[in-house]
Amino acid sequence: MLTEIQLEKYADVLLWGLKTARTDPFKKNDIILIRYDLPALRLAEILYEKFLTMGMNPVQRMMPTPVMEKNFYKLSDDGQLVFRTPGDEELFNNLNGSIFLHAPESITHLSGIDPRKIGKAAVAKKYLRDILNTREEKGAFGWTLCVIPTQEPAKHAKLTIEEYSEQIVKACFLNHTDPVAEWENIFKEAQRIKKWLNSMEIKTLHVESESTDIEITPGEKRKWIGISGHNIPSFEIFISPDWRGTKGIYFANQPSFRSGNYVEGIRIEFKKGSAVKIEAQKGEDFVRKQLSMDKGANKLGEFSLTDKRFSKIGKFMASTLFDENYGGEHGNCHVALGASYSDTYDGDPSELTKETKEKLGFNDSALHWDIINTEDKRVTARLASGKTVMIYENGKFTY
Repeated sequence: MLTEIQLEKYADVLLWGLKTARTDPFKKNDIILIRYDLPALRLAEILYEKFLTMGMNPVQRMMPTPVMEKNFYKLSDDGQLVFRTPGDEELFNNLNGSIFLHAPESITHLSGIDPRKIGKAAVAKKYLRDILNTREEKGAFGWTLCVIPTQEPAKHAKLTIEEYSEQIVKACFLNHTDPVAEWENIFKEAQRIKKWLNSMEIKTLHVESESTDIEITPGEKRKWIGISGHNIPSFEIFISPDWRGTKGIYFANQPSFRSGNYVEGIRIEFKKGSAVKIEAQKGEDFVRKQLSMDKGANKLGEFSLTDKRFSKIGKFMASTLFDENYGGEHGNCHVALGASYSDTYDGDPSELTKETKEKLGFNDSALHWDIINTEDKRVTARLASGKTVMIYENGKFTY
């Protein structure tokens, strides 16, 4: 578990992340939503006090417990699954910031629930995410999130709670006198890498590892982004590709916990941008149903690379936030099935319309599921000039 001093440092890092993630500065009387699982209550209290001191208007909401969440999917009829809570739309249309403190007491409690019910509820709530995406594109909203150590993911990661907590402390630099300064240093280094990547006119990316051989098309009007404060920790540099150019095989050798389900060994073959063959060593039925959630769920919304020189994460954490930022021996790449990020648009995101996104190949879906490959890999960029450049090898960017 984290000490009071570490929680105070964590709060300061989250405030740095929130400010960094928003393009326009926060101002007095802005509305900030603090969502938290019950074990993260103390950190929520610390943040609540800090926001009041800053002149903000914090709104706090505790997330459903595992029992509540299981009963929701088990007992809800079709109307209850898509029920819209009165006031949510008004709140989200006025939010300036959001912090989510994830502290799971269970990550397998929905394993017996029909994935189609989970998907239906997710699609019904998508309108709220669309509201926040639009506000973020206009610079009026920023968000970040973090994980608080709990026994449940530690158990599934085969770590003691002390070992699990130590990974979080190291990954977020909470063992440093000034963790915010450490994040500032990584932020500056990442800017140099992004500048290098964005200076090249990349037509395709070829990703090769022992089990993956896939070609990805960045697409027109794209830019690489990342280490932007949105996730704490986050060491990934990523792009939302033109989904239509995806072809080949992607294999996720790292397990995944999603919506209470355990999945292992996902192997997906893409043709003309869509998944045409879906396999998994464990949880295949769940994967198939997730990828049929809507018409965009079986397409790519993100391609990401993590440099092992940044990330101190060296163990499987049974948490996507940490696992997608795995450093280890070979770094990692991951792809997201489903929704793309409009802030990878190389232009003013506020100009983007649904029609423009569709024309440029930005994927739209209620799903956004990061699946991770930690194998030793090479990523080669083919440029518009015909030249090829190795951009990633041995777990590091080659800039």
